[in-house]
Amino acid sequence: MASIQFLGAAQSVTGSKFVLEVNGSRALIDCGLFQGLKELRQRNWQPLPLNAESINWVLLTHAHIDHTGYLPRLVREGFHGAVYATEATADLLQILLPDSARLQEEEAEYANRKGYSKHQPALPLYTETDARAALKRLRGVNYNETVTLNKFIKIRFVSVGHILGSSYIEAEISEPNQAPLKIIFSGDIGRYDEPILNDPSPAFDADFLLVESTYGDRLHEHSNPKERLAEIINATAERGGKVIIPAFAVGRTQTLVYFLRELEEEGRIPVLPVMVDSPMAAAATRLYTKHKDDHDVDMQKVEKSGHNPLATKNFSLVSGRSDSKALNDLQGPAIIISASGMATGGRVLHHLAQHLPDPASAVIFVGYQGIGTRGRRLQDGEAEIKIFGQFIPVRAHIESIGSLSAHADANELLRWLGNFTKPPRTTFIVHGEPNSSAALSQRIQKDLGWNVVVPDYLEKIELT
Repeated sequence: MASIQFLGAAQSVTGSKFVLEVNGSRALIDCGLFQGLKELRQRNWQPLPLNAESINWVLLTHAHIDHTGYLPRLVREGFHGAVYATEATADLLQILLPDSARLQEEEAEYANRKGYSKHQPALPLYTETDARAALKRLRGVNYNETVTLNKFIKIRFVSVGHILGSSYIEAEISEPNQAPLKIIFSGDIGRYDEPILNDPSPAFDADFLLVESTYGDRLHEHSNPKERLAEIINATAERGGKVIIPAFAVGRTQTLVYFLRELEEEGRIPVLPVMVDSPMAAAATRLYTKHKDDHDVDMQKVEKSGHNPLATKNFSLVSGRSDSKALNDLQGPAIIISASGMATGGRVLHHLAQHLPDPASAVIFVGYQGIGTRGRRLQDGEAEIKIFGQFIPVRAHIESIGSLSAHADANELLRWLGNFTKPPRTTFIVHGEPNSSAALSQRIQKDLGWNVVVPDYLEKIELT
């Protein structure tokens, strides 16, 4: 008997964790951190409803922390199996997991030093030592390679165009005296006709499907993101301010640099200092040039011309903390791209604290901002925002470019689903806030006529 239990990303976007149990064996698909609202973040500290030692394998759709960031904690709690991911995802995690651990250790230390934590002492969820232990369990595999976990389960990772190494996971289940089953876990589905990465690969059939719904209730702006980016940069440069862009270190940062290079080459923005202030983003940018299997035709053309597609004319990858602090003294207009993308942590908080009070500066949000995050609160127009225990007045221009999202919108999700040659028995809607999950559920039922379920957090469903 096979079953799925939804330990995260069920009526919420983050904390992706799905337990696939087959004949007593357990595979955990994704192992992400909850982010955003306090009630969600507190789940990271709660014990899992099953013993970590009882999980045989972890399968990762891609490297983003809301899909992988709980892995060091899982290993710390006793998981000792193999962790399977694409080669590019495995490479990215060598950067992301230690960085995530360092951020948590630094934030705990800072909270203890400043005395603003309710916990005495404040502790990190896990340490860099835990992250290094988790990395030892990684097993990189190629796209479309069949991996046999045991006599009941075979898996395959198929490119889905969200970030470098991203995939949907196809699991084939063969149990005694049972008809074979195919289950697809979509992970995060990328967009069509976007720079750098290939389009999402189609899926054609499955008995059961888990599909993301981050943007299930909305469509991305049809405006050209480069045009909007140029408008904001030019206006901010004329005011003499800084452009601060909170961006995910993997995916969004590289797309932004790609567009900025094009805008400079086209003469549509001035040549400004462009700083990527994130050790993780700097290392990830280098990895993007390594894994060429993910590159689309346009990216390959730029590379063949001898140019670096991921660098502008006055470009810096900032790694050291002292170099990051030196950006506070930078005179004149400049563009600073820094993680995290939802302003929940990382170096971008220092840049926001520095420049949010400046009416000449601008902050551009270029992706989804979860409920409860600083990014969402700034988008919603809050007059002041709490950073490192202090309230910072918001006088800078707050801008958003939704069309830069790396997530498929509602139409693009339906386009991907439209490749199926027959309906799955059940389609589970995951990775979405309640409204977006409900909206996508209704649309799939209306447009495709499929059987759809929006599972609850911790719900367990038998796959019969």
